[in-house]
Amino acid sequence: MTLISPPIEATSAGLPGRSGLARLARRHPLVMIGGGLLALLIVLALAAPLLAGDPVDMDPFKRLQPPSGQAWLGTDNLGRDVFARTVFGARISLMVGLTSAVGAVLGGLLIGVVAGYNRSFDSVIMRFMDGLMAIPTILLAIALISLTGPGIGILIVAITIPQMPSVTRLVRSVVLTVRERPYVEAALCGGARLPKVLWRHILPSTIPPLMVQSAIVCADAILTEAGLSFLGVGVPPEIPSWGNMIASSRLYLAIAPLTIFTPGICLAVTVLAVNLLGDGLRDLFDPRAKRRR
Repeated sequence: MTLISPPIEATSAGLPGRSGLARLARRHPLVMIGGGLLALLIVLALAAPLLAGDPVDMDPFKRLQPPSGQAWLGTDNLGRDVFARTVFGARISLMVGLTSAVGAVLGGLLIGVVAGYNRSFDSVIMRFMDGLMAIPTILLAIALISLTGPGIGILIVAITIPQMPSVTRLVRSVVLTVRERPYVEAALCGGARLPKVLWRHILPSTIPPLMVQSAIVCADAILTEAGLSFLGVGVPPEIPSWGNMIASSRLYLAIAPLTIFTPGICLAVTVLAVNLLGDGLRDLFDPRAKRRR
């Protein structure tokens, strides 16, 4: 008699992924909630041309209309579709936030490693960073934008530069701590070259705190972009963004509240998702939390 056994290997091969995901959701729900919300927003932003109509098409005869089959969230004061402008506005906020976070992390990582490992440059670099941190982010961004004019590129640069000092100080503190570790000294005494020591022993130690800091920078960049666009010095008015949507509709709150509430709620949810992801990553990479588990 021949017994046919179930495919144990094939069944067990798929379990680790599901069990690992369930374990991550159980131990670190903030990572799953924040990451899920952020992933959903990114998908909606990428699929904006398929989900919404033309965000700049104006029809003065349909201005400040309530929600309908043609305009799901109504129209604004110029007859533009609020839903389309909100979905396309997610592209601007996410692009500015993610790009500014990547630029600030890469720039701060490079400067922080140099300042933390080379004592001759440390004092000069950190005094310059302290002076840069003393300038309010919005004022510095307004000054840069006033010199070149509004635009997405200069907006990203204007937000990235004020965010670099905090990343630089974080990386410098990590490098100063790791460079004194015995394994780093042993590698240097063993004849390892400095670039190899930096790449293999020092830079990996900066990754966990940088991931948490990048979430903070991203959330701050999204809020800064919305604030600058609200003031009229951020994204040009013809480009839909949540900041200039709120600015252009603030006089019509009593007549068409969705024109303000929709971009405002989307902005709050996006920042909340990024902050939840950052808090979850902090708990995930906290060594004391790992020892408690």
